[in-house]
Amino acid sequence: MGSSASQLGKDLLSEYQELTFLTKQEILLAHKRFTELLSKEDKDLANVRAPMDRILTLPELKSNPFRRRICLVFSTSENKDGSLTFEDFLDLLSAFSDSATLEIKSHYAFRIFDFDDDGTLDFGDLENLVNCLTGETEDTRLTPDEMKQLIHNILEESDIDKDGTVNLSEFQHVISRSPDFVSSFKIVL
Repeated sequence: MGSSASQLGKDLLSEYQELTFLTKQEILLAHKRFTELLSKEDKDLANVRAPMDRILTLPELKSNPFRRRICLVFSTSENKDGSLTFEDFLDLLSAFSDSATLEIKSHYAFRIFDFDDDGTLDFGDLENLVNCLTGETEDTRLTPDEMKQLIHNILEESDIDKDGTVNLSEFQHVISRSPDFVSSFKIVL
């Protein structure tokens, strides 16, 4: 543990604490977990990215139906490959931490659910969302009529301005009425 702290440096560790919702211990554990994802020659944290396929091996993400979207949303990679730097990884953990605010959690949930990254949740995004939640096997897949009805119901409840999509503020309004959201939107290392 001491070597992990010295690798990060006290100033950097303090900066990460100020910029995230994570404690010193959580940051040190995140550092340990992140370096375990890297190959032996990739230990220079300032310049290295953990590939998405390695990040998806983390037990906390392995069974999450949105695991790929989570990586893509938090990745700062210019080639949109879902790879994460250590700071990207901290941002991900911070947004999913118990200490993160409802506003932060709902902002990132919205981005994760916005599959086409256009700033709104439309029929296609909601269809992808439902498929992720129900699974896409023959036994769990909704029929086209069931899917259409469910998305109609979601839009009826959420689309305040009746434009056929859910924007961030409409999404946050719905989430604010859902007390279980905060407790279900977390990843704990």
